[in-house]
Amino acid sequence: MRQQAHEAHPDLQAALEHLLDAGGKRIRPTLSLLTGRMLGAPHRPLLYLAAAAELLHTATLVHDDLIDGSLLRRGNPTLNAQWSPPATVLTGDFIFARAAKLAAETDYLPLIKLFAETLAIIVNGELTQMFSARGVASRENYYQRIYAKTASLIEMTTRAAAMLSPVEEHVVESMRRYGYHLGIAFQIVDDVLDFTGDQAEVGKPVGSDLRQGLINLPALHYIETHPTDEDVQALLAGRYLLEQNEMDALVKKVASSNSIAFAKREAEEHVRLAIAELSKMPPGEERNALEELARYTVSRKL
Repeated sequence: MRQQAHEAHPDLQAALEHLLDAGGKRIRPTLSLLTGRMLGAPHRPLLYLAAAAELLHTATLVHDDLIDGSLLRRGNPTLNAQWSPPATVLTGDFIFARAAKLAAETDYLPLIKLFAETLAIIVNGELTQMFSARGVASRENYYQRIYAKTASLIEMTTRAAAMLSPVEEHVVESMRRYGYHLGIAFQIVDDVLDFTGDQAEVGKPVGSDLRQGLINLPALHYIETHPTDEDVQALLAGRYLLEQNEMDALVKKVASSNSIAFAKREAEEHVRLAIAELSKMPPGEERNALEELARYTVSRKL
């Protein structure tokens, strides 16, 4: 991944180094490598896939932070906290291009097509969220949104690693479903942490989704179970940008309600479904690690 900016402008090199040094869980490349090793994928194409998936994820974060105006990620300054918006956008574009180049290094056309389709899903989801998701209290809308935002890329990593392996199509489909359910669970937990996480760590206010009019699963469950709440009624009437004190009150209500436990149970159910798909895979340390990673998804703090 670091090599992708070696011949680029020095500021691009510095930006990529900054982004990679910021750390992160590296879940997507881990999923690629574990799935491919479990199923017998060739080594070099698998490495290219793992690097491509993580760079694609990194590029989406660069643009997301700019769109959201986030100044911190993982406790570190974001790129847009230090650079102008045009420079930040162009850096994200450069990383997208390098991610696509790495995907092409696999020399496997179906994988390259899947990579391009996944990027289109992510971008379309972001635009849909901008223009038609605010103030919408709908389970269908929520799951479509988090599939595009998070699950589609995690689904791609496990599906693509299986595609590179000498296995039958039903195995590829099982690993796709594993990635799908894991990705959905991962985002639901993120949405729980939006209400329960440490503001200083996440770099944005508690309940930031709701403050932007985006109704995630804990908020959605609270709305469904408290239809007469005056703040809920104001939200559903189109006043999703409530007065500060009203929004603070609504965020606190959601955070202290049983909607948090409900969302956690929903995430745990998706992890159960993901692990059920793994039961069809060859036993060994890779499968065990994939199971552990799925369980970690619902136990993590940040």
